[in-house]
Amino acid sequence: MIAVPSGVRVWLAAGYTDMRRGMNSLALQVQEALKGDPHSGDLFVFRGKRGDLVKVLWHDGIGMSLYAKRLERGRFIWPRPPADGAVTITASQLGYMLEGIDWRNPVRTWRPHVAG
Repeated sequence: MIAVPSGVRVWLAAGYTDMRRGMNSLALQVQEALKGDPHSGDLFVFRGKRGDLVKVLWHDGIGMSLYAKRLERGRFIWPRPPADGAVTITASQLGYMLEGIDWRNPVRTWRPHVAG
């Protein structure tokens, strides 16, 4: 996973996206459908129709990067489409999502009550 700089906003494109798209057509989708700036340094995350593949578009100030992750089992938790077409989450929530954890309500694993 990329090291997400602090202060970066993460945008989830609600609904599903054609995963055959590359970085240029996804950047165009950010501009036209999401009304965002693909060169702002924010991360834009897109999910495929089956739900097991996401692509992350990011411009780091030098160039555009496109990252993809596919889950071998399960699906990425995705929000219902809002009226404006995008949902913002934190970088921590993105980390949970990419690990296959429900980012809306992460559950801690068991912790011991006493040492030893």
